[in-house]
Amino acid sequence: MAIPPHPVTLIVLCLIMTSEFTHDILMITYNRANYTRRSLKRLLDSCDERSRVWVWHNGTDPETIQVVENFRSHPRFYKYEFSSENKRLREPTNWFWQNSCGEFVSKVDDDCLVGESWSQKLISALQDNPNLGVIGCWRGHDEDYVPELAEKKIRNLHGGHRVMENCWVQGSSYVMRRDVIRQLGSLKPQESFTDYCIRAALNGWKNGFYFPFIHEEHMDDPRSSFCEMRTDEEFRANRPLTAINFHTTTLAQWAALEREMAISIQAASPDPRDHSGWRRRLGGLAKRVRKLVGIEDSWRLAGSARNIDSAN
Repeated sequence: MAIPPHPVTLIVLCLIMTSEFTHDILMITYNRANYTRRSLKRLLDSCDERSRVWVWHNGTDPETIQVVENFRSHPRFYKYEFSSENKRLREPTNWFWQNSCGEFVSKVDDDCLVGESWSQKLISALQDNPNLGVIGCWRGHDEDYVPELAEKKIRNLHGGHRVMENCWVQGSSYVMRRDVIRQLGSLKPQESFTDYCIRAALNGWKNGFYFPFIHEEHMDDPRSSFCEMRTDEEFRANRPLTAINFHTTTLAQWAALEREMAISIQAASPDPRDHSGWRRRLGGLAKRVRKLVGIEDSWRLAGSARNIDSAN
């Protein structure tokens, strides 16, 4: 297990380094060599002189490890942490937050391609609007945008920026200011990044997606031209973590779930109280009742897809 430095040591290092680096970015890699080759290159090339990339690798897949090694000479590649055990997301994220010094922090998934100037735009919005805590890019597709839902939540901000306000953002291609971590600390046991963002909103921070959306290409979305999963069998063998958590078993279900999640975010209340406490428990109870009476989530009803074309 990675051991964080002594707090005094970290403070001294941060005082020395924050004048040079303002943005630290984490990528967690696992066993997707082709995706990692594209995503890590795109991320490193998107960085300016204020940014540096930290990579935590889970597992022992030799091809993916070699891909990461090939990028270690890149001037924006800063630190590499290796874990033979798959630690998933929470432990690597906390390690990164505890050891990094940048006034802005991000995570980019190894199956995602960042958009042009993504971090510069997000950091500019954060600098111009001190009440913003976490803002992110958008992995939805054009057909996922529902104006009658999204436009109710779009806010005009200082500096000419606009944000579709939401209590949480996706866990990839976001920028969060360090002050949020200083206030809330690390991810708690069993706490997801979504829950962490909601906790930040409950503590007064405004979160959301930069608008017009900065697209993040999610290569594991069956609608992406980069998606490597062409059959249901390939999908079940390489399911993303979100698909595992939702017990998604076919490409058609996964494509429908991706769209449904994008729409649900646009429809979600921007009031954090609606996503915590008794209101959240009431919402969970309503979902369980729907399931008991045979009302399924629409994405679960998507037919089995034998190839990528039938999933679109």
